[in-house]
Amino acid sequence: MNPSPARRAEALGAHLPPLMVAAERVAATVAQGVHGRRRVGQGDSFWQFRPFLAGDATSRIDWRVSARSHRTFVRETEWEAAQTVCLWRDGGASMRWKSHGQPEQKADRAALLLLALAALLLRGGERVRLLAADGRALAGRSGLDRLAGALAREPEGNGLPPEAPLPRHARVVLIGDLLAPLDAWQATVARLAAIPVGGVMLQVLDPAEVMLPYEGRVRFQGMSTGSATTLIPRVESVREQYAARLAAQQHGLAAICAAAGWHFAFHRTDHPAEGALLALYAALAPAARRR
Repeated sequence: MNPSPARRAEALGAHLPPLMVAAERVAATVAQGVHGRRRVGQGDSFWQFRPFLAGDATSRIDWRVSARSHRTFVRETEWEAAQTVCLWRDGGASMRWKSHGQPEQKADRAALLLLALAALLLRGGERVRLLAADGRALAGRSGLDRLAGALAREPEGNGLPPEAPLPRHARVVLIGDLLAPLDAWQATVARLAAIPVGGVMLQVLDPAEVMLPYEGRVRFQGMSTGSATTLIPRVESVREQYAARLAAQQHGLAAICAAAGWHFAFHRTDHPAEGALLALYAALAPAARRR
């Protein structure tokens, strides 16, 4: 029997303190290896001086600096209009699974990546929010705690992000096992891209879902209530077919993303979270530097 949404929120809430510590640690590790997100634009924070170019407004010339040189210099400021990044972590039944020997469920790794990415973005001055009907944009150091609390209250879901009003030209990050049918993902990405928003999709899988390492007669049980069981007499006889279907799902997701100008990435729960976080952050960087 699946736990109620209230019990799931309570369980996740109890898990949040160590999860928050882990997210901050992962974010801090990645932050040491990435460049800042500063970009030139309208703002009050000084960035740099550069030579005057044709088309520059004369009001931007710094006469004091120019007087000390044979060239004319303008004063550039840092772009301060933060973008909004909307985050979604699949909380469906299929995410609450791990294979033998793995330390965490897919849902826990997805939550870790979501919070760590939010920590990085908030450090860079961006706004973050959950992709939810009542999602609110959050900023500053208190934003991460509020985002974590909202994540703990999120309903289970059906493996697809909910419909929610989003600001134009925001960015969307979708993290889950992404095993819903491709036509459902095609419709979801098309709806979001039409707003328009850009996006990144990260597929998170357990290593056993990738390699199907079982042998002999195995009974597989679905995770959701009422799911059917499947008995396979010799699992090794279907391993090649299974790998082909998984590859087709991943290729299909990548093609959907490419057609919309989005990014697609893949992560296994037995690999370090830092690599997936860096891939997410790098995928967001080009739009973040857009004037």
